[in-house]
Amino acid sequence: MAKHEVHEDKKIKDALDHIREAAQELHGAISDAAAKRGGAVKADLDAVSQKAKAVTQSVKDSVSAQHDVTKKHLIEAITNLETMQKHAAEGLLSSGQAFQTSVKKVVADARASVQKISEAIAAKRSAQSTKSPR
Repeated sequence: MAKHEVHEDKKIKDALDHIREAAQELHGAISDAAAKRGGAVKADLDAVSQKAKAVTQSVKDSVSAQHDVTKKHLIEAITNLETMQKHAAEGLLSSGQAFQTSVKKVVADARASVQKISEAIAAKRSAQSTKSPR
């Protein structure tokens, strides 16, 4: 493998690790918000929605630099993140049981996005380990 390729692979790996870390932080923030009651949850949910947009954009920016299997997982993560944003928006407009249902969906979507990003990282590592040295 050429020195330039090694450097590019390292940059991509670092970007994926950063994206996973951001998604994990997002999941943690959502889980913390879900544990609260009342108006505090809605304020946190709004902040989480903004962070979700940033994580989604980071994942989108990373997709083009990936191999097919890695791309597939990242695209699925994007779908989960966008669905999470939709559920968060629905939650902000609802109350009672509908609100609680939206929050549960947001937590599940965030967890699914972290899983897909982790699968993308595993696929990337697997692809790198199967490359033959030049």
